[in-house]
Amino acid sequence: MRINTKNERETQAIGQAIGQECRGGEVLALVGDLGAGKTKLLQGLAKGLGIKTRVNSPTFNILKIYKGNKRTSSVKIFCHIDAYRLKLAKDLINLGVKEYLGRPDTVVAIEWAEKVRAIWPKKTIVIKIKHLGEDKREILIK
Repeated sequence: MRINTKNERETQAIGQAIGQECRGGEVLALVGDLGAGKTKLLQGLAKGLGIKTRVNSPTFNILKIYKGNKRTSSVKIFCHIDAYRLKLAKDLINLGVKEYLGRPDTVVAIEWAEKVRAIWPKKTIVIKIKHLGEDKREILIK
């Protein structure tokens, strides 16, 4: 599926729609250049999952865990990973991320996912985001 957005609000809305469709167990691999809109999309995704906390890119922490709303969603945990600073997939494994991959009550989203492709589960959903100029984006979901 290919979607074009004209501004950050539309990019976040696409993320929110994706989040509303998640039931748990999904692993989302986000691929795109610096400034492509990966974090904006994931802010919308978190909103769609019922996460009330502000979501920021965990570039320096690498991994952030957000608790979902237990009453309104089957997703209890949103695991947000930023692999930008990683050299090897095993670095992410050493942080304990495997315990979240594929868990039925968890959605995992990985920014800069191409750097840790070796740990992607078979059913990983790949979301490629391309900056088209100004605030325009092309989002390709596979």
